Amino acid sequence: MTPSTSRRFFLGAATAAAAQRVMGANERVNLVQIGVGGRGRDHINTYSSLPSLVNISGVCDVNQAARERGQSIVIKAGGAKPKEYDNMKQVFADKSVDAVSMATPNHWHALGAIWACQAGKDVYCEKPASHNIHEGMRMIEVARKTGRMVQIGSQSRSTPHKMRAMQMLKEGVIGKIYLAKGLCYKRRKSIGRAPELDTPPPGVDWDQFLGPAPLRKFTELRFAYNWHWFWDTGNGDIGNQGVHEMDIARWGTGLSWPKSVVSTGGKFVYDDDQETPNTQSTTFEYPGGQQIVFEVRGLPTGPDWPLPKRGAHTIGNIFYGSDGILAIDADGYKIYKGEELVLSEDGKPQTKTWDTAPHMENFLKAVKSRNYKDLNAEIEIGAISAGLCHLANISYRTGKKLDFDSTKMKFVGAPDADKLLTRDYRKPYVV
Repeated sequence: MTPSTSRRFFLGAATAAAAQRVMGANERVNLVQIGVGGRGRDHINTYSSLPSLVNISGVCDVNQAARERGQSIVIKAGGAKPKEYDNMKQVFADKSVDAVSMATPNHWHALGAIWACQAGKDVYCEKPASHNIHEGMRMIEVARKTGRMVQIGSQSRSTPHKMRAMQMLKEGVIGKIYLAKGLCYKRRKSIGRAPELDTPPPGVDWDQFLGPAPLRKFTELRFAYNWHWFWDTGNGDIGNQGVHEMDIARWGTGLSWPKSVVSTGGKFVYDDDQETPNTQSTTFEYPGGQQIVFEVRGLPTGPDWPLPKRGAHTIGNIFYGSDGILAIDADGYKIYKGEELVLSEDGKPQTKTWDTAPHMENFLKAVKSRNYKDLNAEIEIGAISAGLCHLANISYRTGKKLDFDSTKMKFVGAPDADKLLTRDYRKPYVV
């Protein structure tokens, strides 16, 4: 299939019948899991806990061993053996598939989701929504044009204690918010080094794994999980764990694109193959004087009051207002009021920590309702939250404080930074 033929196929695959199909109230969504690594296996386990809503009809991965593991998990959970796909294009061409769940590396999120929408499939896509800002904007455009449901895996948006805390912020529980801090103090040890190999392991389609990224020789570190720490495929920890807290910072303040960003840091202590920083501090300035401040720390570090340290990590958000402080993480929220910052409310979670089931259930119900506004983390929400992570990384990589014009989606007087809003795509994997 030539690139031009491929584009025509996906643009034409969403037939009127497929795009307009209305599911019955009791009909299960036929879903294929795309990407069956660690997070993809979590997806399978979670969907398997929702048997009245979804049928896992297939698994897709570039790695044969991963596909086989995925099939085994479905069967063990009581499901029928799912169909096996070694290329996501096969999934999109299958008219029996209603929806896909994307747990690929970041650099595949946008293109996979776009192809799925154009083929008439609804999409649950892991965070971050995109690998760069151009991709996020294109995802919004295609989702709206095709009328598909696209939910980003920011499961905090469906977590009851976080939903309650964000509502209280909007109601003024700590007065006017002037600063929101996101913390990603997540201990990450050195990844070391790995040799480049002329041939990938048996059963791995390395060319397809790279997809939109430049063609490079196989290394184990660029493949299994550690792809997060290479610019070709990942976005560092600000775009991995941090995008959750970035999304919460935006959610609680109601803020969107900033007017400026400055991000500094580095990869300290370690001498290894990692490219992304293990220490990063970012400030986003907004009209009206509000700020979002974001910190990534992968090295040993202490907590940041009033967020506690959980094991080796401190992960969460702190909102500062004219009347007090609200701190929130996976284990609940606390509100401190007045000049003495007296604890006034201690909210505990109603669900298990990082429970994804309510978020996936929200997605599956929106597949039935056909109203993207029913989604708790629809694509526009996810694309902007990911976009702030990308702005931070662009400032870090250029070494500049950058002014951003959100009406033009470009930087002001910084053509070198504008180049990083997108990437040079490897044909035919072009967004």
